Amino acid sequence: METEKDRDLWKIAKKRVGFKRHLTTYIIINTMLWLFWLFNEDKSDFPWPLWPMLGWGVGLAFNYREAYISPNNNSIEKEYEKLKKK
Repeated sequence: METEKDRDLWKIAKKRVGFKRHLTTYIIINTMLWLFWLFNEDKSDFPWPLWPMLGWGVGLAFNYREAYISPNNNSIEKEYEKLKKK
């Protein structure tokens, strides 16, 4: 039983490390895009780095949810257990 719990904790730890890497990459790339836009002489009125930032941010939010809010979301196993009880 303890090995199963350890395996689950390893899965959660991997998800959280993956999220932290994803967040770091997000910050670095978006900072570069904003700096590029800011120092570009041909700058338009609308800040175009906003689009990749928002789009990527949605994916980052889902990644956060999976890593921190519901890391043990085994919905298939829960449904199986419900059906098994009937």
